[in-house]
Amino acid sequence: MAPEGATWGYSLHRARYPLLFISLLTLTVAAWLGLIRLGWGLPPLRLGLPAEHGPLMISGFLGTLIGLERAVALAALGKRWAYAAPMLSGLGSLLLMFGLPEFAAIVLITAGSLVLVAVFVSIFRRQPAMFNAVMVLGAAAWATGNVMWLRGQPVYDVVWWWAGYLILTIAGERLELSRLMRVSGIATKLFLGFAGLYLLGLLMLSAGRLFDAALRVIGVSMLALALWLLRYDIARRTVRRTGLTRFIAVNLLLAYTWLAVAGLLAMAMGRVAAGPHYDALLHAVFLGFVFSIIFGHAPIIFPAVLGVQMTYRPAFYGHVILLNLSLLLRLAGDLAGWPGIRQWGGLLNLAALLLFLANTLWSIRRPGTSPAPSDAALG
Repeated sequence: MAPEGATWGYSLHRARYPLLFISLLTLTVAAWLGLIRLGWGLPPLRLGLPAEHGPLMISGFLGTLIGLERAVALAALGKRWAYAAPMLSGLGSLLLMFGLPEFAAIVLITAGSLVLVAVFVSIFRRQPAMFNAVMVLGAAAWATGNVMWLRGQPVYDVVWWWAGYLILTIAGERLELSRLMRVSGIATKLFLGFAGLYLLGLLMLSAGRLFDAALRVIGVSMLALALWLLRYDIARRTVRRTGLTRFIAVNLLLAYTWLAVAGLLAMAMGRVAAGPHYDALLHAVFLGFVFSIIFGHAPIIFPAVLGVQMTYRPAFYGHVILLNLSLLLRLAGDLAGWPGIRQWGGLLNLAALLLFLANTLWSIRRPGTSPAPSDAALG
């Protein structure tokens, strides 16, 4: 008979499957709501739900997915409590989707983000390195944004705290791998200065009356971090390789390019809280930057989370190309004032996400020999 602790650990281990399902369900619903917000005549699922497109996509899908990835890694070290982060954010997302008390949903998501801060602090205590400190700040930005959301502050204020969560978390991970490029101390200090500039922009944003200047500061930070990553990330070297390693590197370089585009847009636009320009700015960050990172690392993340093999296939470039071309179309519609082009760009964005899910399932259902994660991660 298995010990009680082992049984409990096994049950938590199996929880990763429903948690991943909730994460992907949230992604699907959020994408559907995004099409409604673009003007496509689709059923709204429930009254008022389209307004939750952003929170579901960021705090629901991305918050739960990143929390699950970290929980699986920490559970292997005996820290099973880390599963509380994706469990809370996942449950909160379900409440939000099904119209149960919104306040309770936001409380659960906020609680999940606070647990994730504790997760990153635990990682930092185990390895007190600068890149882990940056990721702690990223998780803290998500939690701060959720507390602001809980207090009723508008999403156009909160969303930049949420963006900081993703930007700083991803940048921190890449800073870790930049050690393989033997980055100089001056370059590392520049990175920290650019990250600190983003936090300064967030503090200015919280001051209320500095919204315009705050967004421009955030824009400078995003552009600077993007240029730093394009210069110092190991993807510059690994893009010359083949197979999965090149695929990851291509997606990383595309992600940094989109982050630079977002930085330029924020610098040029300043105060923007609604409308096509707001749409262009946010989706350059969340679709261009964040989903390029997800597309590149899915062949590593899914096997790690699900404990399955996943075969890299050149067909993966299909959803990458479709995402980037459709996002260019969407931004062209946004910036030129062509609502029809913007709508079609958004529809093709969804098609890219669906193709990504289809390619992922196809490669899992037909497993081959997966590359070693340590090698693939060098992308």
